[in-house]
Order: sequence, then structure tokens, then C-alpha cells
Amino acid sequence: MKLIVVDMQKALMDDELYNFEGLVENVRKLIETARESGVEVIYVQHDAGEGTGFSVGDEAFEIADEVAPREGEKVFVKKINSCFGNKEFAAYLEDAKDEALMIIGLQTNFCIDATVKSAFERGYDVIIPEGSNSTFDNPYMNGETTCAYYFNEVWPDLFADCVTMDEAVTALKTGELPE
Repeated sequence: MKLIVVDMQKALMDDELYNFEGLVENVRKLIETARESGVEVIYVQHDAGEGTGFSVGDEAFEIADEVAPREGEKVFVKKINSCFGNKEFAAYLEDAKDEALMIIGLQTNFCIDATVKSAFERGYDVIIPEGSNSTFDNPYMNGETTCAYYFNEVWPDLFADCVTMDEAVTALKTGELPE
């Protein structure tokens, strides 16, 4: 199993995210548990392109201090929603031969959803812990409804195992998939 931390970048770390404080607390707990349990933590950053203010070299592009990688942890950069758009990321996971990915981070309805579906299409067992991803309000749904919709309606029984934080922590500690 690998823990994939998606787009937890300074530009997106905003208290306007749904359940911002809970998100940060849950992501930190999952990262700490993974590290303590010997589960590899992999970070992915989104590069919106030169001149956007959200690209390599920009402060906003950097991973937020609260969840920053440790020295030696892998960091990949993507230019599209799915982490698998980075060929090195996809090849690294394929070479590692792990069958399960726990995917956490930002934003539920964009990069998390695209990555979940791309991982599923590649045959990975995908685990989504409750409260480990978030998004902003949009013109159609608020952040809370968006997160609930994906966690309870879009991903379960097809694309991912949507689990409680306790189940996710247990999976990281034991290496066994939640039932």
C-alpha cells in the first residue's frame, strides 16, 4: 500500500475549503501513521503553468508546511487533474507492484476524483478515508455536499473503498485492505 498526497499546496490551503481544520488534522494523522508503519508517502503537486502564480518556483506551488514531505519522500509534478498524467508517477507505481493506493488531498471534485478513477482503471485497490479530501463551494453545490456526494455516491462500490478514519489508520498499520 502507498499513501498518495495530492495537491496539498499553499495556494489551495484555505479556510474556505470544506472542513479545513478537520482535513488538515486527518491528512497529518494519515501521513504520520503511514511513516510510522513503513508505508511509503508520495506527494503530487499540480503545476498550472508558467505565469499562473501556481507553478514550479512560485510560493503558492509549494506543499503546505503542515503536511510537507520529509527528505527522501517522492514528489511528482502533474499538469493535468489525474496524478497518472505524470508518466514517471505512473511508472513508479507500476514498478513498485503495490496493489493498493490510499488517496488523500485536494480537490475532491477535480484531482482526487480524476486520480481515483485513473487508479481504478489501472487495477489498483483504491482507499478513500472519510474527511481526507475537500473542496470549495461551487455554483451548484457547497463543499460539504460535494464531498459527501463523491464519498457516498460516486466512488463506493465501483471505484474505491470509502472508509472511516479508524479503518484507514488500521489499514496503514496492518497493510491489510479494509473489508
